Amino acid sequence: MKRRRVKITGIGPVTPAGIGREEFWKGILEPVSRVRIFNRLGQQYGPMVAAYLDTFNVRNYIDHSRIPKGSSRQTQFAIAAAVLALKDAGIAEDHLSTLNAAVVNGSSLMDFDGVLSSFEAIAKYGERGAKPRNIYTANTSSTPRAISTTFKLNARTIGVQSACCGGVDAIGRAAAMIADGEVDIALCGGTEAPLVKPLMFEIRAAGLTPLTSEMAERADRPFDLWRTTGVVSEGASYFVLEPEESPRKGYSYIEGYGSKDDEPNDLCGGLKHAINMALADARVRPQDIDAISAWGPGHIMIDAAESKTLMTVFGLNLGEIPIVSIKGAIGTPLAAAPAIQVAAAALAQRFSIIPPTVNWEHPDPSCPLN
Repeated sequence: MKRRRVKITGIGPVTPAGIGREEFWKGILEPVSRVRIFNRLGQQYGPMVAAYLDTFNVRNYIDHSRIPKGSSRQTQFAIAAAVLALKDAGIAEDHLSTLNAAVVNGSSLMDFDGVLSSFEAIAKYGERGAKPRNIYTANTSSTPRAISTTFKLNARTIGVQSACCGGVDAIGRAAAMIADGEVDIALCGGTEAPLVKPLMFEIRAAGLTPLTSEMAERADRPFDLWRTTGVVSEGASYFVLEPEESPRKGYSYIEGYGSKDDEPNDLCGGLKHAINMALADARVRPQDIDAISAWGPGHIMIDAAESKTLMTVFGLNLGEIPIVSIKGAIGTPLAAAPAIQVAAAALAQRFSIIPPTVNWEHPDPSCPLN
């Protein structure tokens, strides 16, 4: 059976740079960082910075009574993103429910906020404080199931948990299902809401977010000489994927996909194989690439390792290829990050504009990128 081409027909970003396609695109084109001082957990825990959504309310996008009770913040992000993606594609919910559909979500973490509240209640009240609902709402597979329930779909639901790659792995899995004829439409993407204690304390202790809140808006500096570490954030992005013969206009086609783990002591080594797999899947050569949406979290070691890998794959052509990291603008929302990057890349193709790499000012010889 011939594989079908897969196109993106709807985009639903929920990000610190903007919610919905138009606001996100406007926000991501501005050379502005959404990283700020983060006091939601209490100032007594010391300085913290993050990029976050302080005005998000899922009721602004859907009747709250339709959402499964106890849905976590990251699930609410995903539901709102799915609503926005469907609206963007121009697909009515009653029509969606008649289609052979899949819902594929990528998240790296379970609902730590819900789990922590249950632990605290049990510590205080004993067995009476147990919250049995967490069994159904705190795991990563609960998000695609909640979306299917909200839209009354008889869909295949898949939860992908592959660390920070989860969002793009979910898109790759959904695209393969459509290409192979398993389903005719897919809602897919990534979501994450990690800004909770003790998770933020552990991330800070691991050196994956700044130890100071000074100049918060300058904290995340992808590929810059003076970068230190990335900044954790939250958000989601969802997509409507359909085969080429769909009557709806597509933003872009998903032509290739690849994934590979790093080997021990080989940071970003797996990336080389993943890129080559994606190029082979798309049947294109490195010199055919017009632009690259880089991981670029602003971490001193990761950015250098990624740059080295890109040089290995693209060689002398690398200097001619524009490269962007949107992490300086929105931080790193873990598994939601690559899904949000796919949204930025698809919109960049639609409007022929590449977003800026916010906070990049001083070239680093270890990151000789365009």
